[in-house]
Amino acid sequence: QRLRGLLGDLEDAVRGWVPLREDLAVTSRLSSFVEGKSVDNQLRMRLSAYVLAYRLSQVVDAANERLATMSDQRYSLEHTGHRGAGETRGGLSLLVRDDWSGETRDPATLSGGETFVVSLALALGLADVVAHESGGASLDTLFVDEGFGSLDADTLDDVMDTLDSLRDGGRVVGVVSHVAEMRDRIPTQLVVTKARGGSSVRLRHDGPRDLPS
Repeated sequence: QRLRGLLGDLEDAVRGWVPLREDLAVTSRLSSFVEGKSVDNQLRMRLSAYVLAYRLSQVVDAANERLATMSDQRYSLEHTGHRGAGETRGGLSLLVRDDWSGETRDPATLSGGETFVVSLALALGLADVVAHESGGASLDTLFVDEGFGSLDADTLDDVMDTLDSLRDGGRVVGVVSHVAEMRDRIPTQLVVTKARGGSSVRLRHDGPRDLPS
C-alpha cells in the first residue's frame, strides 16, 4: 500500500512536470538555434551575427569603392554567410575576389601589403557608413599607423592618392610611418628624432620649426 501510494505521488509529480519539460525543450532548441549550434541552423550563424551581417554588407560595399582605387581595379570584397577557415560559426566572413584571375579566395592568402590595403579599405568603408548614418557622428580625423613599408611603389601611390582624396574632402589624415618615400607626398610632418637623452619632435612644413619635446 505504501509503495502504491508513493507510485501515485510520483505519477502526479511527473504529470505536473510535463509542461515545464516541454517549455525546457522548446527553450533549449531555440537557444541552440540562436547560438548557431543547431543542425537546423544551416549557416551555423548566431542571431547577433545575422543582425551584424547586414551592417557588414554595407561596410563591404563602401570599402570596395576605396579598394578598387587602391588595388588598380584588381580586388573586391565579398561578404559570405558561410564559415571561414578556422571558424566555428558563420555570418561575418569575407572573401577576396581577384578580378585579374577571376578567382575568389580567403583573405588569409593575401600578402602583407595586400592585407594592409584591404584592412585600410575596410576601415575607410566603416567610417563612410558611420558618417552616412542618420544621427551618426562624422569621423573627420583618421590616423593610419604603419603598414606602408609592405607596399610596392605603384600600390603606395594608389593608397596615397586615396588618402589625399580624403584630405581634399575636408578630413584630417595622419600617417605614422618610417617609409622615406612618403616624405615627398606629405606636406606637413611631425618628425620624431631619437637620442640618448630622449626623443625630440620638430614640425617640418615649408621650413623646419622645432617644437618642445
